[in-house]
Amino acid sequence: MAKLTSRAEDYSKWYNELVVKADLAENSGVRGCMVIKPYGYAIWEKMRDEMDKKFKETGHENAYFPIFIPKSYFEAEEQNAEGFAKECAVVTHYRLKTDPDNPKKLIVDPEAKLEEELIVRPTSEAIIWSTYKNWIQSYRDLPILINQWANVVRWEMRTRFFLRTTEFLWQEGHTAHATKDEAIEESEKMLDVYADFSENFMAIPVIKGLKTESERFAGAVETYCIEALMQDGKALQAGTSHFLGQNFAKAFDVKFTNKEGKIEYAWATSWGTSTRLMGALIMTHSDDLGLVLPPSLAPIQVVIVPIFKGEEQLEQINKVAFEVQAKLKAKGISVKYDNRTEYKPGWKFAEYELKGVPVRIAMGARDLENKTVEIARRDNLTKETQPIENIENYIEELLATMQKDIYQKALDFRNSHITEVNSYDEFKKVLAEKGGFISAHWDGTAEEEEQIKNETKATIRCIPLDNKLEEGVSLISKKTSKQRVIFAKAY
Repeated sequence: MAKLTSRAEDYSKWYNELVVKADLAENSGVRGCMVIKPYGYAIWEKMRDEMDKKFKETGHENAYFPIFIPKSYFEAEEQNAEGFAKECAVVTHYRLKTDPDNPKKLIVDPEAKLEEELIVRPTSEAIIWSTYKNWIQSYRDLPILINQWANVVRWEMRTRFFLRTTEFLWQEGHTAHATKDEAIEESEKMLDVYADFSENFMAIPVIKGLKTESERFAGAVETYCIEALMQDGKALQAGTSHFLGQNFAKAFDVKFTNKEGKIEYAWATSWGTSTRLMGALIMTHSDDLGLVLPPSLAPIQVVIVPIFKGEEQLEQINKVAFEVQAKLKAKGISVKYDNRTEYKPGWKFAEYELKGVPVRIAMGARDLENKTVEIARRDNLTKETQPIENIENYIEELLATMQKDIYQKALDFRNSHITEVNSYDEFKKVLAEKGGFISAHWDGTAEEEEQIKNETKATIRCIPLDNKLEEGVSLISKKTSKQRVIFAKAY
């Protein structure tokens, strides 16, 4: 099994190789699109199922809306249309026909032109709010708390597995409320849901914050975000929640009669996460041997590998291994017993390290005699010998410990890569030599933000929600600032 390129040697190459060799995804025949393979999709399913549970616990319901959006709908909210215009795929015709000059070739039928062009969904605010117009007449119809699991298309010029592809999977929440306060509360609540999911399920520490005006979602009044830090010192936006004000309600004339009998526009939010989280998972935890998966996300949490000579030894090990497997399954632990004879144990060890299986149990003839097994942890690569008796209880506790340890390792790395700076020269030095999150004062203008971005490629990732107020001067204009913001280069 060929080794991965190391992270130190070429981080980007390491990432791409790992995605392919760990069987997460591969390039497809469609430019900019990928095939998510079963192992990769199994990880996404775990993310999806956990988020879906959290959404339903907070009162949301799933629905599905069309992938095609009439161009006139999309144009209705000007900021939203302008923000996504360059990424839109557009359907203009609805039929092909055989080329009269070449029967083996199909051409677009010029007579099958659509009366109105259709946008292939880059985001669903337009189609959903055009529908909400029919659902909302009274305050009694509110709130509407809808989530959609779907695919979207954004025509990207530069693509990379999971992080940026032309088509990707995501969820998008779209809610309607009777008051501004309720909508803001919803936006903040869903940000907390994302942060809890990221930290306690994916073991990825995040900073919760607000986007600057220039970084907001197109059509939003306020964009809340969670920002994570990857091992190469770059940031990755792991989820966003938008307070949309009444912009979309006004664009689609969504009005209701309030409790006082007055007519007013509904208040809106939207919020989403996508398969970018797969990229965050890989780049936060993995190493030069392959994936490192938190136990909560691992499709296989435990693998048992027999070490044997001959069929007789294998039969003896099989009996014990199947018993251990059954006990682990009874605990709700996903476990695989790999007794294939065409591969040697060393090859299997490398394969499961590459795929990030959290715990490996090696079981040989001598282990049977001693009534022990060898247990290897994927996160820190340690090994130990444990009695077979009550092994299921030990593994259950070990998996919980590993979940916490993986998070703590990522948190320690993140915290050690937050650097406060007080001058532009210091800012550029830290960015070049260390990277990570840089905490600095900013004068609040788009001009200074844009200059820093153009000169350093670093952007304001967020204004942290838990920011402490402190007097300072901004990096370039030297104007007075009352708080620091978080800068970083980002994916």
